[in-house]
Amino acid sequence: MSTLEEPPARRRIPPAHPRHLESDRRLLAGPRSRTNEFLRVVRICYEFIRGFQALHWLGPCVTVFGSARFHEDHRFYKLARECGQRIAESGFVVMTGGGPGIMEAANRGAKDVGGKSVGCNIILPKEQSANPYIDKLVTFHYFFVRKVMLVKYSQAFIIFPGGFGTLDEAYEAATLIQTGKITNFPLIFVGRDYWKPLFDFMRETLVTEETINASDYDGLILTDSIDEVAAALEECPSIPHHRIGRRWTSRLWKLSH
Repeated sequence: MSTLEEPPARRRIPPAHPRHLESDRRLLAGPRSRTNEFLRVVRICYEFIRGFQALHWLGPCVTVFGSARFHEDHRFYKLARECGQRIAESGFVVMTGGGPGIMEAANRGAKDVGGKSVGCNIILPKEQSANPYIDKLVTFHYFFVRKVMLVKYSQAFIIFPGGFGTLDEAYEAATLIQTGKITNFPLIFVGRDYWKPLFDFMRETLVTEETINASDYDGLILTDSIDEVAAALEECPSIPHHRIGRRWTSRLWKLSH
């Protein structure tokens, strides 16, 4: 594994303008005038179009989620970096939220082996720094637009230890799988000790009380093994396309009609 002792400079992501923040709050605070609502729909549509244009030609991605608070000496950072390497070596594009911590580690792992690395960031009230290991950075104002992009262009989600944002993305994917909106979509939790209480709750409470089916629970993967992660990704509906040595450099979509 190559090391990058002096990472490239981080790209600054400016904070959201107060006017945009106020607009976002108004969106969620009840109805406005019909003109105002129409213009907001236009802005949302524009953001969708911009996202489609930016991500259309990437090829199949695997998105890695996890806490932004882990530093490079943390065991989960190291594991996520290894995971990013294996994802890239399988020919997938590594996609993250573009921030530090687990996101940086996965993007960094992809760059270690010459893979493609993308960040889909959300503009927040405070200035942020994108991690320096991404080839393409796409920023969004709306969380729900970003969610659509992450699912649309990903063929699996890998969930490393994290907080509310990580849980939100994990359960969003679990709900889409449960309701049949997406299929053949591995949802992989990495970090057995960290996620075990959550899996115990799902098995002992949700399944027992029949608020989810046993099949919903059984479809989730919990592991500490990057080999197991790589094996699960081979079930994704895409085809390895181009190879250099032992590493696949790209994959082709295998889309249903």
